[in-house]
Amino acid sequence: MRMSELLYYDLKDAAGVVPGLATQVCRELGRRIVAGRFSEGDLIDDENKLCHKFGVSKSVVREAVKLLVGKGLLEVRRGSGTRVRARASWNLLDDDVLAWHQGIEPNPDFLRQLMDVRKMVEPNAAGWAAASASPQQVAEIRKSQEDMESAASIQDFVIADALFHRAILRASNNELLTALEGVIFSALLSSIKITNDDPLDNRARSLPLHREILEAIEAKDADKARTAMHKHMTDTYERLSSVLPEFKLKHAGHDSIATSLERWAN
Repeated sequence: MRMSELLYYDLKDAAGVVPGLATQVCRELGRRIVAGRFSEGDLIDDENKLCHKFGVSKSVVREAVKLLVGKGLLEVRRGSGTRVRARASWNLLDDDVLAWHQGIEPNPDFLRQLMDVRKMVEPNAAGWAAASASPQQVAEIRKSQEDMESAASIQDFVIADALFHRAILRASNNELLTALEGVIFSALLSSIKITNDDPLDNRARSLPLHREILEAIEAKDADKARTAMHKHMTDTYERLSSVLPEFKLKHAGHDSIATSLERWAN
C-alpha cells in the first residue's frame, strides 16, 4: 500500500483503527480491481483459492466479498461465480474506493472528473464560508494556513493543505458539502503526486492563493472568497495540464462544463 493511500485514510480520521480480517481482504481485493488486475466482467478466484491466498476462513472471504458487493465492485451470481462489475456501477464516492485509487498510477480521466467536482463545489463553499462561518471555524481555516506556511516537510504541507480545504467545506455549514471531503482529498493527493516534481516551486505558487482565500473569508467577503477559490482551482488545472497531455487535451470542454455548473449553483 502506498503512502498516499495511508494519508487518505489518516485525513478521513481512520488513523488508529485496526481493520478486521474481512476488511483487510476486502481492501486487498479492492485494490486489485481498481488497479485493473481484474477487468470488468472477469471472474475472481473462487472461495477456496481466496481462503488459501489470504490464509483466512470462508466466513472471512464471504464477508469481504459482501463488502465489495456493497461498494458496487462485485456481483455474485449463483452457479456462475463472482464477477467484477462495470466501473459505471462502482460507488466511486466510497472512501475505500477513493483511497484505492491513490495506490495506482493516476488516471487522467478520473482525475479530471475529480477536479471538475472540486471546481464546481469549492468556490461556492468558500463563498458560503465567508458568509456564515463561526469564529471557531475561521480560526480552524487560519490554523491550517499557518501550518502550510510553517510546514517542515512536503507531507506536512500536503496534510495542512488538505485540512485547509476540509475546514472551508465544514465552514460552509452544508452537510452535503461536508460529505464530499473524500473527493477533495482524493483529487488533492492525486494532483500532488503528479505536480510534485518541484515541491518548493509548487509551495511558493500555492501559498499566496490560499492566503487570498483565507483573507476573503476573514473579511466576510463572499464574492471575493468565491473568486479566490476559483483562481486557485484554475491554477491547479493549469499545473496538471502542463504535466499530463491527456488532461490538457480534454481540459477545455470539461472546464466550461464545470464553470457552467458553478454559475448554476450560484
